[in-house]
Amino acid sequence: MTEPGSHEFTVASTRDVHIGRVVALRIDEVVMPGGGTALREVIEHLGAVAILALDEEGLVTLIHQYRHPLGHRLWELPAGLIDHPAEDPVEAARRELVEEAGLGAARWETLVDVAASPGFTDEVVRVFLARDLSEVDREVLGDEEADLVARKFPLAEAVRMALSGELVNGATVSGVLAAQAVLSGVAASRAADAPWPDRPTRFAARREIG
Repeated sequence: MTEPGSHEFTVASTRDVHIGRVVALRIDEVVMPGGGTALREVIEHLGAVAILALDEEGLVTLIHQYRHPLGHRLWELPAGLIDHPAEDPVEAARRELVEEAGLGAARWETLVDVAASPGFTDEVVRVFLARDLSEVDREVLGDEEADLVARKFPLAEAVRMALSGELVNGATVSGVLAAQAVLSGVAASRAADAPWPDRPTRFAARREIG
């Protein structure tokens, strides 16, 4: 048995179970501290961005969107997938803010990076704070986006919704609370292009090769 905290969890073998459009599922055989191995199911993800768009009146835009795994609509920050390994996260965020909320932003900062559920997926979402907003033409790209409803909430109300359980999306809750901390002076945001060491890359690389 190795000293706690010093073991290297190497992968003895791996096999693909499913490779889809948005995720892949693989099973890794991982070497454990006692010398044996254990199987770990891993969902690979493209990675995503979310945007807390804050206007001059302190209002935050939230999207009401149907989420099939939960079976109902959730209030969430505008968000979307990073399309390919070379895509700049800020540019992905600009695209999603236009597509989902019909907004452009001149000022961008990084709020938080959120690992969705690191026990089984490598999905990490970068949440941006977008300010100096302007309305732009929104291009509706499909039935799902046509069903979206956008509404503005005071940031304090969004914080209340997060703490009351009305907001449950992880990136949304984290972004709302982080924005409140930044605006109240408790913490500082990071640069829009701050390093992102945990950005998912494996599934995006598969798609590039394929």
